Amino acid sequence: MLFSEDAFEGKHIVITGASRGIGRATAIHAVASGAMVTLTGRNEEKLQETKEACNSDEKVQVVAADINNEDDRQELVRKAEKFAPVTGLVNSAGILNTGYFDQISEKELREVMEVNYFSTAFLTQLFYSEMKERKEGSIVNVSSLSGLRGTDGMMAYTASKFAITGFTQTLALEAIRSNIHVNAVSPGFVDTEMGRHSIQSKADREGRTFEEQWEIAEKTNPSGRITTPEEVARAILFLLSDASENIVGESMKISGGSVMR
Repeated sequence: MLFSEDAFEGKHIVITGASRGIGRATAIHAVASGAMVTLTGRNEEKLQETKEACNSDEKVQVVAADINNEDDRQELVRKAEKFAPVTGLVNSAGILNTGYFDQISEKELREVMEVNYFSTAFLTQLFYSEMKERKEGSIVNVSSLSGLRGTDGMMAYTASKFAITGFTQTLALEAIRSNIHVNAVSPGFVDTEMGRHSIQSKADREGRTFEEQWEIAEKTNPSGRITTPEEVARAILFLLSDASENIVGESMKISGGSVMR
């Protein structure tokens, strides 16, 4: 484990997209390091599974919410702040859309931008207001290597993650004046449901099987393997911790070296 069992004692972290993947892994590691955690997402059953995996009833609350909905966002903030003052926010909620530019409908493009960027920004605005009053807080946005470079066949998703990168950098400049640290993690392929869907989509475009495309992804990565959600979670916790207090507006790449290829 990266941190001691009491490293985040007295901290309260809200995690969106906590029902699976990176969000779930982050929640488990945060609680294991002493944090209180509010889990949120649309699927309450899956959120309860995450809570059970955290193995701590008193430190974890579940608030099912659709962050696309303004009323849900307001209610999430109210319940989270009632549980304990929020010191950290992890924006892990997101959706994937694959397809070339000339194949994407207006509805699909708007949906991806709404979930991956607009809803994230609006929710962050609410928690940021609370953090500013206390002059304390850390915000970590889950972006992607696709938010740092163009990605073939993923125009909508890539555009939304570029938006998150710009959002992270600009808010970081404003927030640091209030002792609030804003950063992002930018993983490559991760062994999650979304990551596997992305690899399957690429396999379909290239006329390969999933297994063939997975092997290519591993072999073309300098590290020789795909990133795990736990590795991303540990990077997120580092950016939430005091150990990263002079890291501002960064996008931490977690890709096994694929960004250099």
